[in-house]
Amino acid sequence: MAIYDYSFNDGKGNKVSFESYKGKVVLIVNTATGCGFTPQYKGLEELYEKYHEKGLEILDFPCNQFGHQAPGTDEEITEFCSFKYHTQFPQMQKIEVNGENELPLYTFLKEQKGFEGFTGLKGVLMNQVVSKFDPDFKNNANIKWNFTKFLVDRDGNVVERYESTVEPKKIDDKIASLL
Repeated sequence: MAIYDYSFNDGKGNKVSFESYKGKVVLIVNTATGCGFTPQYKGLEELYEKYHEKGLEILDFPCNQFGHQAPGTDEEITEFCSFKYHTQFPQMQKIEVNGENELPLYTFLKEQKGFEGFTGLKGVLMNQVVSKFDPDFKNNANIKWNFTKFLVDRDGNVVERYESTVEPKKIDDKIASLL
């Protein structure tokens, strides 16, 4: 299967086919509104404003699987992001990214790009946190935490996976090169 074979629901419950993003560079992010990484919404919005007209789409998938840090309804999450971070990129329906109820799109993304490790100073802390609930986390492709990002090129290839410790501004050059 290719990424264009998958679909998901937008924040209002409408079915969206990934096919509608054909020819675009897409950044797919599982997010949470009550996480230490939540301020990354600001950087994501900056990327969106900078590159949207050139063909970048950001798809925000709220997920409550990590520390229950995405409480509330889809509408409440959208209101929070719009008010606090002025986000303009589309927000999808809250999903699961791991386990038997994971969104099939995420199964595909993890098959394409597995976990390669946390980076930076926050990486040391994340290694400690994640190892408490998944001792074998370094050896599986599961999403480890909120704000894991997948970058998809204009041809639908998953080209990079960035863990939550990677700030959006660190992805800027790669996005620019794909546009």
